[in-house]
Order: sequence, then C-alpha cells, then structure tokens
Amino acid sequence: MKALLLVFIGGGAGSALRYIVGKNLNPTASGFPWGTFAVNLIGSLIIGLVFGWVLQKSKLSNDSLLLIVAGFCGGFTTFSAFALESLNFLKTGNTSLFLTYVFTSIIAGLLCVWFGYLIMKYV
Repeated sequence: MKALLLVFIGGGAGSALRYIVGKNLNPTASGFPWGTFAVNLIGSLIIGLVFGWVLQKSKLSNDSLLLIVAGFCGGFTTFSAFALESLNFLKTGNTSLFLTYVFTSIIAGLLCVWFGYLIMKYV
C-alpha cells in the first residue's frame, strides 16, 4: 500500500508539471510539440541522474526510487502523447516533421539518460 501511495503522489506531481510545460510550450497549431519533447528529455535526464546516483552511491531507498522513477518520471514523461503527435504528423502528410520529431526524441532521450548517468558517475 505504501508503494502504491508513493507512485500515486509522484505520478500526480509529474503529471501536473507535464501539463504546465505542455500548456506553455506546445503550439496550438500543428507545429513541433516542444512541450512533449522537453518533458521526455528532462524525464530521461532525471532517470539517468537517479540511476547514475544509485549505481555510484547506492544511497537511495526503494521508496525514493518508487516516488521519483515510477511515480514522478512515469507521470511526467509522455510516450503516449509522443506517439499520438507522431501519428498526426504522418496523417497530415508532414513526413519531414514526423522523422525529425521521432529521431531527435529517441536519440536525444538516450543521450540525456547517458548524460545523467555520467554526471553522477563523476560527482
């Protein structure tokens, strides 16, 4: 029950912050979805930082991991929104924006996880 509550609290905070970022950064027209892109990269960086910290320092409790990783990052990042936005680019025939969004999101997300890990490795 405690684990479920921690994920619930972290997920709520992550979802609320995602809403704020998306509302302020996503365009109303069919432009590049900067808000979704930003939260996915920030979430990737946070996960990289957390796991880098755990691997280097081993000082985070399981409760903290549940709150931050499963809860906050799970609520904050937006794979389903990413998938829908990508599909909408294809449906409207905007193949170049589709390819740009998909490849930059995946590559930059992986780089953010790696960068977060490296930061913690040398701290």
